[in-house]
Amino acid sequence: MPLSFKQVAPALQQFLNEDLGRGDLTAPLLTGRHGAGVYLAKTGGVIAGLQIPAFLYRILDADVDYRALVQEGEVVAAGTPIAEVHGDLAVLLAAERLSLNLMQRLSGIATATKLAVDTLADPRIQILDTRKTAPGLRVFDKYAVRVGGGVNHRLGLDDMAMLKDNHWAAIGDLDAAIQLLRRVNGPTKMIEVECESRSQVEQAIMAQADIIMFDNQTPQTVKAWQQLIPAGVKTEVSGGIELNNIHDYAGCGADFLSLGYLTNRVVNLDISFNQK
Repeated sequence: MPLSFKQVAPALQQFLNEDLGRGDLTAPLLTGRHGAGVYLAKTGGVIAGLQIPAFLYRILDADVDYRALVQEGEVVAAGTPIAEVHGDLAVLLAAERLSLNLMQRLSGIATATKLAVDTLADPRIQILDTRKTAPGLRVFDKYAVRVGGGVNHRLGLDDMAMLKDNHWAAIGDLDAAIQLLRRVNGPTKMIEVECESRSQVEQAIMAQADIIMFDNQTPQTVKAWQQLIPAGVKTEVSGGIELNNIHDYAGCGADFLSLGYLTNRVVNLDISFNQK
């Protein structure tokens, strides 16, 4: 699902308030001047967030004319113009930094996600993101993962119940805990259980978890544990999966690999804004 203006406008307005404060102090130099500019990908990668400048200009000045020159999710080479804009120069420069900050981050996430998908090279396994996102940017970060070919895990704690290691430490009876969650949350909310041992996997199966996560396990262990999983139960592998070892998990039988680094170690794509 693409970003919509209604979905992100409140956040963008907040970001503008943070950046502009009581107003750009250089704006008087630019009063009445028309300008034009181009967004340029200085390094190659997957472009994400092309609509963000348009949303910012819509907030600041609806008369600004913005046009994307490439497609969202397109892989571009270094030096590719990706968008152009015409309008009040003060408005163009007021939106410059924020539009770049967001597009650079989103394009970096999308690029990392596509690289992970391509390196894994197993269409039977989907790449998941995590909740390891920058506060206030989760909807943007997770959108970028989708652009790069990944799949979103929970947007928040209200999407799905997940029993992790700290929950294991707090509960004495997994079966009773899952029964309680189903009674309280209803039958449509999925329940995932994080497992670090074969014994925990067996308990999660007996308790009828919807998804079982193999946490911090080697590809060989994942393949072995996968043989225990009944039909209809999904499996996720998490922990320690990086670009240098992700291909080792190809063919492991799991449904999902979750990668925290996609959104918590973002390397921004280098994008610039230049006046024409």
